[in-house]
Amino acid sequence: MATDERQSPLRRFFRRLTASEAELDAEELQRDSTKSGCTLAGNVRRGQLVSVTGRLRTVVYTPRTNLPTLEADLYDGSDVVTLVWLGRRQIAGIEPGRAVTARGRIAIRDDRKVIYNPYYEIEPPRQP
Repeated sequence: MATDERQSPLRRFFRRLTASEAELDAEELQRDSTKSGCTLAGNVRRGQLVSVTGRLRTVVYTPRTNLPTLEADLYDGSDVVTLVWLGRRQIAGIEPGRAVTARGRIAIRDDRKVIYNPYYEIEPPRQP
């Protein structure tokens, strides 16, 4: 399917009417990621140094006796990358629904894409 920019206005209108809210949200997140120059999570590979941007879906503190971790699932409309901060219980601003850009090296853990201790920027909330 062609991107929104290449579709006729009538076709875009009908697409917005027939697509689910989740599909439209995913398309918007992918557009934002591409515009920012980041790599889509669906295209990243193990060992690659990447910048990804998207919205945090979940944030979970995992208390372990040897090393507690804070984990957040970053969704960019194409796939999820789990951000893992080792030894952290919480980080101000890291909460579900926040827009975040993260940079680091992709690892694979339990068949999931992971960035350990990423560099990150919390994006300001969007104004309606």
